[in-house]
Amino acid sequence: MAPSSAKKRLGNAEGRDARKILSGHGQNFTYGIVQDLGAAIVTGKYTKGNPFPVEADLCAQYGASRSIVREAVKMLTAKGLLSARPRQGTWVQAESSWNLLDPDVLRWLLERKFSPALLVEFTQIRLAVEPAAAALSATEAGPAEKVAIQKAIQRMIAAENGDDEPLDSDIAFHVAVLHASGNRFYAQLSELIESALRFSIKLTNRYKGVRLASVADHKKVSDAILANRPREASEAMRNLIQEALDLIKSEQAGTFDADIRARARAR
Repeated sequence: MAPSSAKKRLGNAEGRDARKILSGHGQNFTYGIVQDLGAAIVTGKYTKGNPFPVEADLCAQYGASRSIVREAVKMLTAKGLLSARPRQGTWVQAESSWNLLDPDVLRWLLERKFSPALLVEFTQIRLAVEPAAAALSATEAGPAEKVAIQKAIQRMIAAENGDDEPLDSDIAFHVAVLHASGNRFYAQLSELIESALRFSIKLTNRYKGVRLASVADHKKVSDAILANRPREASEAMRNLIQEALDLIKSEQAGTFDADIRARARAR
């Protein structure tokens, strides 16, 4: 078989596989390509020895039109992962240029080789944002926002009895608090917070040796918000996140021990 024929057949096979994977996720085709390429970039697939594919190769790989591929590349460029110049092509940017506040980028980073350091930095951001959001919620939340917080707590209680998903119910609580703050900037951090919480909650629960987050600790936050006590709401949320930060830092430093676990479980 001629080399060109073999290459064409390989390209067609890759395209079929890519289309099958992307359509299997039920995603918009362009977004599916973004997800596939973004994960590949972040995990280091493309290097100087294996540069980012040219447009024609991407079209063949995904069975996509040039307009779809260009849109996908444009989206990845907006996330800081790629850069392109006329007559110079497209290349992968240094990690320092990646937009860590983009939920997709953060998720791809967390999905590659696990990094406690990255989770520490993210949890430090949570510590700066969520206690303030809780305090605002105690003064700004309306009836609908308070109901959302109460429903999230009810879901966490249901999860303890096996009637709800523990991770989703925990995330729903933190997202509800951000939205209840009435601050649009905090609310727009919801997707970012959710992306990282899917990793950090499972991690800290494992460190504590428990399957579920403490409903009692979360209820301290909600009770303070519902009672319009901003200082108490902020303090309760700060304690919640500080515990998670201490656990991750201790694991990062290799100093995690039974005493830390016991204190965390006793909270």
